[in-house]
Amino acid sequence: MLKIIPLGGLGEIGMNMMVFEYGRTMFVVDAGLMFPEDYMLGVDFVIPNMDYIRQNRSSVAAIVLTHAHEDHIGALPFLLKHVNVPVFGTPFTLGMVRQKLEELDQVSSVALHEIHPEEELRLGPFELEFLRVGHSVVDGVGIAIKTPEGLVVHTGDFKIGYCSVGAMNTDVKKFACCGERGVLALLSDSTNVEKEGYTISDRQISETLDGIVAQSSGRVIVALFASNVARIQIIVDIARARRKKILFNGRSIEASVRIARSLGYLTVSDDMLIAIEQLDDYPDDEVIIITTGSQGEPMSALARIAAGTHKQIKIKQADTVILSSKFIPGNERAIGKIINSLYKQGADVIYEKISDIHVSGHAFREELKLMINLTKPRYFIPVHGEYRHLVLHSRLAEEVGVPADRILLAEDGQIIEFDKTAGRINGDVATGRVLIDGKGVGDVGRSVLRERRILSEEGIVAVTMAFDEETGIIVYGPEIVSRGFVFETETGHLLEDAICVVLEIVEEIAPEVPNRVDKIRAKCQSALRQYFFFTIGRRPVILPFIVEI
Repeated sequence: MLKIIPLGGLGEIGMNMMVFEYGRTMFVVDAGLMFPEDYMLGVDFVIPNMDYIRQNRSSVAAIVLTHAHEDHIGALPFLLKHVNVPVFGTPFTLGMVRQKLEELDQVSSVALHEIHPEEELRLGPFELEFLRVGHSVVDGVGIAIKTPEGLVVHTGDFKIGYCSVGAMNTDVKKFACCGERGVLALLSDSTNVEKEGYTISDRQISETLDGIVAQSSGRVIVALFASNVARIQIIVDIARARRKKILFNGRSIEASVRIARSLGYLTVSDDMLIAIEQLDDYPDDEVIIITTGSQGEPMSALARIAAGTHKQIKIKQADTVILSSKFIPGNERAIGKIINSLYKQGADVIYEKISDIHVSGHAFREELKLMINLTKPRYFIPVHGEYRHLVLHSRLAEEVGVPADRILLAEDGQIIEFDKTAGRINGDVATGRVLIDGKGVGDVGRSVLRERRILSEEGIVAVTMAFDEETGIIVYGPEIVSRGFVFETETGHLLEDAICVVLEIVEEIAPEVPNRVDKIRAKCQSALRQYFFFTIGRRPVILPFIVEI
């Protein structure tokens, strides 16, 4: 029996991870992270629960990566702590993975193996063939997986276009060949199922960007995803045609450019490049700066430029700043703050809501229909998207002709089974989200997030007091200090009255009462909570520090 088990990516954007299992052999496709949602205060990012893989580590043959985006490779360092198996990916994908593992001192212990489109890889009963797909990062692949139960096609992230830079187009012929061979199941990217028609071409984006550069009288600063090599090549080509210099700024984009150039995916001559120390040596209208921070990341180069804290790059009146990427949901407020700051400093800002300067890497509805028609699957499984995307993609497949009883709408953790008779969803495994906060892995849960939310909304009140151990008389305090609760100079009487509440409690509980300090501590918490809610309508966190000395 063939089992396909999504551990992430079905019900959310990001955190993509899927297990393929037959008998005693399994392999993992992708290991991605997800950026935290608004309520996850202080959390850096989120990864899938990997308990199922950890519990079956002896059966894991390999990890196979479809492309180099963080939502597909970001959790790999954490997965490799559970399983020491070979990692397979295309050259650019492994280049980005190697960079990530080197930063974490893990690269020496990991076996990285390059794969190429049209190559085959055997993993026990599985035979994998890699299919070129066009996406917003170079070197992306889908996977045709030959299993004892039939051929399964996993599209990875894809779009179908014919104007991509560097010939990184989806190989529709290969997908059609799979359809001719007979496809048991198609697992297809659902991210843009809400968008009608087709994705716009890179050529159209190039023409728009060229027009903006031509009209700019000062420097042009372009912020984009570091992995978007095709977009970087477009900007480099515009700079070459208009005799401008290029400055790459930001650690991640510098690493991405270095890897892409070494592999031949990015063509830029050395005489076009300038170092940041040379920035003032050239007229402003001869310089294009390519940097990171299009999503409003707090420590990115663009965020520091907007805040005026970047050591070498300061905004000038004639600067044009282009945010050449889609606003990821949840980042709108941070991006808006940067845009406002740039405008205040005199720059002109161009972004997706006012100009076509970004093309999605995910297929629109007509392209999704084409993929189904090319592969002609017996069963259809929508992947990569929030639940509404999966539902809409299921309906789209039904419109194209896939019978409703052969559309398997699965969620994270559910087991999709195929045998000689049929395919079905049967049972589930442990799954969920693991929160990464600093160096802590999974030590932040719902209770901690709830406490952080209360602290952020209501503040904290600390009560400090010390008793003489023999007499029970107060020798220090009570002292009350608040943070994030009230402005003490304006409402000092509130805290003074709170001290009276504490003193009344001390008088009520005589020195000879057993466990007196513990009882005073508990009574202070409840009494102050009631007092503050009655007087000011707030529920701060009460922390009593009461000791005997």
